[in-house]
Amino acid sequence: MQMIKRFFEPVDMTEGSPWQKIVFFTVPMLVGNIAQQLYNTVDSVVVGNYVGDNALAAVGSAGPILNLLIVLFVGISVGAGIMVSQYFGAKEREELSATIGNCITLTAIATVFVMVVASLLARPLLELLDTPESIMDWCHGYLLILFIGSGGLAYYNILSGIMRGLGDSMSALAYLLVSTVVNIILDLVFVANLGMGVNGVALATAIAQAISALLCFRRLMRMTEIFDMKSSYLKLQRKHSMKIIRLGLPSGITQAIFSMAMIVVQSLTNSFGEMFIAANVIVMRVDGFAMMPNFSFGTALTTYAGQNVGAKMYDRVEKGAKQGTVIAMTVSAVLTGLILLFGKSLMGIFTKTPELVELSREMMGILAAGYIAMAVTQSLSGVMRGAGDTMTPMWISIATTLLIRVPIAYGIAFLTRSPEFPGGRQECIFISLLVSWVLGAVVTFFFYKRGKWKEKAV
Repeated sequence: MQMIKRFFEPVDMTEGSPWQKIVFFTVPMLVGNIAQQLYNTVDSVVVGNYVGDNALAAVGSAGPILNLLIVLFVGISVGAGIMVSQYFGAKEREELSATIGNCITLTAIATVFVMVVASLLARPLLELLDTPESIMDWCHGYLLILFIGSGGLAYYNILSGIMRGLGDSMSALAYLLVSTVVNIILDLVFVANLGMGVNGVALATAIAQAISALLCFRRLMRMTEIFDMKSSYLKLQRKHSMKIIRLGLPSGITQAIFSMAMIVVQSLTNSFGEMFIAANVIVMRVDGFAMMPNFSFGTALTTYAGQNVGAKMYDRVEKGAKQGTVIAMTVSAVLTGLILLFGKSLMGIFTKTPELVELSREMMGILAAGYIAMAVTQSLSGVMRGAGDTMTPMWISIATTLLIRVPIAYGIAFLTRSPEFPGGRQECIFISLLVSWVLGAVVTFFFYKRGKWKEKAV
């Protein structure tokens, strides 16, 4: 019992072996990220098998819009994680308590905003993207339910980010596993038994996310040995709320730019027809799992850097950054190899249409090498963010997305037009993504080595 309890205790990353601390912190978060990815994957598997390929395309087409309209949550989550980890590392209880209280209030305001504004913008955005009429109503219904129920999504991500900043990645994992099981059960009940279709998977996801958020609240209320939860801390204070926004805004803008680019590229994707839209959904679902080690190590290194920068241990930050990046690259290489080896079987989980399976497998093969490059980008960007430098990763993401990915996608499509491919080669979508990932890794490494991030501590 004592051993299990130790796993749920906050991790102090300012002492001990850097790589061991990073791995110990990353593993439960990696499992949690995989479980979170299961939300969308299970949705796709269920609708693909019980409703059809068009329903699968509908869930995928809604994704970029969903990501665009929840950027406020991303910003608050990143800002909260950086401040919490640095104040925790510096052992400043008062500042830590005020930061957490302000995060809770800011999240409530952002949730109301998203529920109203995003719900109104959902259909116009779908029309702007030339979403096929055959899947329009499904896409709109799916988005509407998720936006109305966005409170669970917001609070889970932000509260779990706070707990990770405090060094507790196990609790977030446990709660996410519970909600994932609930999501799978409700998916099957709503879709397979009640025939609710795409709306059913959206409702299942919203309910499951609300459960995970409530469990996070419960855990946070019990961490009184680290910070205080008083009503006075819930009142917005300019000092803390502006810091959260200042640190988190670049990440929110990055997510917004990335999502807008995805929307622009989604318009190109839609021009290739329902079959390619469905293939793109399948590839992106598998891509979500391939990216999990990179995102997990990136987040772990944000916490690691934040705590050690707070304690002013910069040599230790660099040592952990090197070790963490090498481990992330190794894990990514192994996982990518497995995906390539078993690609056809993986794609077959989503659909029984042979042509769709083969098309998805071919597109996935194009992206393979890019995952190792993304391990470098995510790990070193995580270190810079943890130190308080959220602007550099933002500019790199904007440059690689707007100046590289989008022009290359449309450029290849234009140059490969032919009687056989009137809209150009479909591969342009994934070739552009691969090129942007590789160049992003090179630029991120350069700016990390410059060392300007050391001057950005909160």
